[in-house]
Amino acid sequence: MGDYETFLASKMQLGGEYGFAPTFKPDYLYDFQRELLEWATKKGRSAIFADCGLGKTPIQLVWAENVVRETNGRVLILTPLAVSNQTKREADKFDIEASVSRDGVLSTDITITNYERLHYFAPSDFVGVVCDESSILKNFSGATRAAITEFMRLLPYRLLATATAAPNDYIELGTSSEAIGELGFADMMSRFFKKTEKTFSRKDEYRGENYRFRGHSERDFWRWVCSWSRAIRRPSDLGFDDGPFILPTLTVRDHVVKARTLKDGCLFDLPAVGLQEQREERRRTITERCELVAELVIDTGEPAVCWCHLNDEGDLLERLIPDAVQVAGRDDNDVKVERLESFANGKIRVLVTKPKIAGHGLNWQHCAHQTFFPSHSFEQWYQSVRRSWRFGQTREVVIDVVASEGEADVIRNMKRKEDAADLMFDRLVAMMHDAMRVEIEPYTGDTEEVPSWL
Repeated sequence: MGDYETFLASKMQLGGEYGFAPTFKPDYLYDFQRELLEWATKKGRSAIFADCGLGKTPIQLVWAENVVRETNGRVLILTPLAVSNQTKREADKFDIEASVSRDGVLSTDITITNYERLHYFAPSDFVGVVCDESSILKNFSGATRAAITEFMRLLPYRLLATATAAPNDYIELGTSSEAIGELGFADMMSRFFKKTEKTFSRKDEYRGENYRFRGHSERDFWRWVCSWSRAIRRPSDLGFDDGPFILPTLTVRDHVVKARTLKDGCLFDLPAVGLQEQREERRRTITERCELVAELVIDTGEPAVCWCHLNDEGDLLERLIPDAVQVAGRDDNDVKVERLESFANGKIRVLVTKPKIAGHGLNWQHCAHQTFFPSHSFEQWYQSVRRSWRFGQTREVVIDVVASEGEADVIRNMKRKEDAADLMFDRLVAMMHDAMRVEIEPYTGDTEEVPSWL
């Protein structure tokens, strides 16, 4: 019997509504930020999908302060690497007492740490947790993601915040739902989706199988997502004035380099077909692409970020650009943090790194020039560009995309994903408006019974 009770306890999630009305609503929050704060605090467990620069950090900090004041307990804020110190500076700016801990020592009621250091902390020490840039949860290994979910499982107050919970990425939405105690990922898939044959539906990759929405469940699915999340790209999505949150111009310049060598057995270059050929094309043109990137940034005298995907690309760019500093996966975490902060502070002019290392959470409004080698990941592209092109940027942002002649299919696929994401986010915002109207203006008919979904 004891083993069965242990099994049930391991599956248990705290259910119901655990929110409360916030008492701390400082004047420095914009009107739409206060709206999101009130909603998230009353929900208790929720997700905020707000675009880069819309103030997720102050919302998270004020949310955490409200939980501390309501419960006299502690809140843990989890961030990507190098974002902890940035969050601490924001806390100091807004006069909220918080501290960074990398070893599990708790000196204030609000503690900030990196996801990688979660194992130093015990969930019993906290009543609430914030996952900053929570979209990276799906990028962790299964064991790490499970450890984060397990840490959060019995905490009554949970907040996820990210700019790119890609609306057409069901894996990410399922991960978010499970983390805040809504439907588990497998339960979500079985309730709203069904397996189908490849020839009859678009392919949604989930454990190598093909899924599509069940019957007419797509609308129900998005209404369910909106019951525990809010999505916003600009204040007007919530009915507020965009005011200072209108972004400057974004200019994307495409550059195509010609390979100096031909593929074995070929008399002329052909577009790379399939992932294997595209990888070979990328490696075959490393020198040509890196030399062009160096030409684009070497004499500008302005800050620049050179995004790469391969170690050989990063090493060559660092050699070709005299004042460039690389942050690589092989570097110690403390070295990564020091170099990323040095770039943010203007001590490093040109930063060379990968999107999976520095593509989340960092504020680089001082930099208005990036170079990018294309890939099939829309999230990497979106997050990388948004390090500079975000609310608070005052200059035109220029992104130089450097590709070989054979990578045309990669660029086309990226643009297709970008269009699809914009369309899906439009639908999510529309569904969110429907959900808000249901909450604010309940059905008041006198002669009919209120439908269960209301």
